[in-house]
Amino acid sequence: MPLRRIGRPGLIGMAARTAVVAGTASAVAGGVQHHQQQKYQAQADQQAAEQQQAYEQQQAAAQQQQYEQQQQQAKMQQMAQEAAAQQLAAQQQAAPAAGGGDDMMAQLQQLATLHTQGVLTDDEFAAAKAKLLG
Repeated sequence: MPLRRIGRPGLIGMAARTAVVAGTASAVAGGVQHHQQQKYQAQADQQAAEQQQAYEQQQAAAQQQQYEQQQQQAKMQQMAQEAAAQQLAAQQQAAPAAGGGDDMMAQLQQLATLHTQGVLTDDEFAAAKAKLLG
C-alpha cells in the first residue's frame, strides 16, 4: 500500500498547482485582452465611419453652395445685359432719327463708355456700333 502524505503538498504537487493557476490566469487574461482589442477596434471603426460621413456631408454642402453662387452670378450677369440692352434701346428711341454727325458721335461715345464700364461685351459693342454706323 502506497504511503500517502498528510498535510502540506510536496514540491511536485505545489509546482503542478502553480502551473495550473498560472495557465488559467494567462488564458483568462488573453481572453480579456482579446475582448478589449475587439471593443476598441469597433469603437475606432465607428469613429472613422462617422468622420467619413461628416466629411462627405461637408463636401456635398460646399458643392451645393458653389452651385448656388454660380447660378446667382449667372442671373446677375443676365440681368445686367438685359438692363444694358434696354438702356441702349431707350437711348436709340429717344435720339432723333435725323442722324446728324454730332448726334452720331455722342451715341458712339456713349457706346464706348458702356463698353469700358463692362456693361456691353465686345460682341454687343461691335453689333451696336455696326447698327449705328450702318
